[in-house]
Amino acid sequence: MSPSVAFVGLGESSQHALELIEQIVHEASCPVVALLHEPDHGFVREAARRGVFAYITDGDPQDWQNSIDIVLRRFAEFHDLEGAFKRRTITERAKGILMERHGVNDERAFQMLRDESRRAHHGLVDTAQAVVDGTLRLDAATTG
Repeated sequence: MSPSVAFVGLGESSQHALELIEQIVHEASCPVVALLHEPDHGFVREAARRGVFAYITDGDPQDWQNSIDIVLRRFAEFHDLEGAFKRRTITERAKGILMERHGVNDERAFQMLRDESRRAHHGLVDTAQAVVDGTLRLDAATTG
């Protein structure tokens, strides 16, 4: 089970903390929050460049909870957008394959995907993924 939030404290080595942030962000398992004893604008700027979602300085625990709530919401929105972009990319790749294979325009390629997904009772993205994977070959003459 992945953690909901990863906290990386700025200890003796800011470079080590930055490397940890980058590693966790690369794995994309959860949002990363940097823990600082006091504001460090240079560190925060570099941590943001590496993908940290927020930073918290020593202070009121309620401020921590508020920051965590915001981070979790933004991370969920980020994942939703990332998923939408991936789905769109798969659909566009499938359309490109159909356009090249059958000499049709993008509207017709999309119609082919939509018709097949309805016929097979599968989602559009699942149908598009099958085209991209090569496990589904659509015939322009029989769809639509």
